[in-house]
Amino acid sequence: MVMDCLRQEIACLATTIVVKVGTRVLTHAGGRLNEDRIAQLAEELNEVLESGRRVVLVSSGAVGAGLGRLGLTSRPADIARLQAVAAIGQGVLIEAYERYFRRLNRHIAQILLTADDLDRRVSYLNARNTILNLVEEFQAVPIINENDTISIDELQTTFGDNDRLAAIVTNLIQAPLLVLLSDVEGFYDGDPREATSRRISVVDHIDENTFELCKDRLTGLSKGGMASKLKAAHSVTLAGGNVIIGSGREPGVLRKIIRCEDVGTLFLTQNRQLTAWQRWIGLTVQPQGHVIVDGGAKKVLVEQGKSLLPIGVVKVFGHFAKGDVISICDAAGEEFARGLSNYNADNLRCIRGLKASEISDVLGSQLYEEVVHRNNLVLVR
Repeated sequence: MVMDCLRQEIACLATTIVVKVGTRVLTHAGGRLNEDRIAQLAEELNEVLESGRRVVLVSSGAVGAGLGRLGLTSRPADIARLQAVAAIGQGVLIEAYERYFRRLNRHIAQILLTADDLDRRVSYLNARNTILNLVEEFQAVPIINENDTISIDELQTTFGDNDRLAAIVTNLIQAPLLVLLSDVEGFYDGDPREATSRRISVVDHIDENTFELCKDRLTGLSKGGMASKLKAAHSVTLAGGNVIIGSGREPGVLRKIIRCEDVGTLFLTQNRQLTAWQRWIGLTVQPQGHVIVDGGAKKVLVEQGKSLLPIGVVKVFGHFAKGDVISICDAAGEEFARGLSNYNADNLRCIRGLKASEISDVLGSQLYEEVVHRNNLVLVR
């Protein structure tokens, strides 16, 4: 009963839904694009739109579409050739979406992004404004993918980085719900291939124990793409959204979700409503370096919401400039916060462990008392 109420509440609040569909859902066993599945997906998304909700789609599948158009039976090993295949496939993929959405009298729009695009604040805001205008003013469906002709992050891994991209987009437009459609029915308490494993219906908090469930018991390595999806879910729930991981091969899965049926695994929000500025710093920008802080510094940052001072910094890693985002880690090396550094890496190495009053003695002037001001710091655990 409680679970049903949770799903009903989330479905009612989810006026905008980001849906991510993976390569394995959109392609046949041989890697070629499955247009029947695209047609079915378009119909389901149309039903979501007809319910009064807005939809943003993050879609993989460009490589599979390119393989099919070129008549290739396997992915090229060479990155440049693979990028070329993806470039050809991107046109085929968007053409397929356009064809099936046009039959439903829906407009679509293609948006290709890279992580570097969203690292830049101006580009980040431009992307946000474009997506919001598409869904609000034109009632169009933005179809977003990583720009494979520029970025090789997705191409170098079997499962890609579109889970992270989907999380970034969800946080970018502050959507209340992200749906990750995969080739599994949800998050399990063991190996989904084992009969003893059971789907977990609701996860109220993602922690180390949650990540342990998707690791192989012998190797300790994460299985498949579930670790990527958990990281995406963690990012979204930290920022105040909810996430559902479900099967993209289950007929009517999106229809069932908006009808509050028990499908997939629901990851609940941590009820932290981060501002757009905080989401960009803490959950979007790729850190350019990291610092290790002592226990006292961690305590005042986490429990008292204070700024990070030089005296609490133990070690400095990386080559970052003033104004870059850095990771803040505890003595065990675990990241717990991110923020904009007031000092470059070289200067910070010189003043780490010092009191604020001692900074000018080392650098010739005291530029800032804080390494990271609390207004530019976000907790990420």
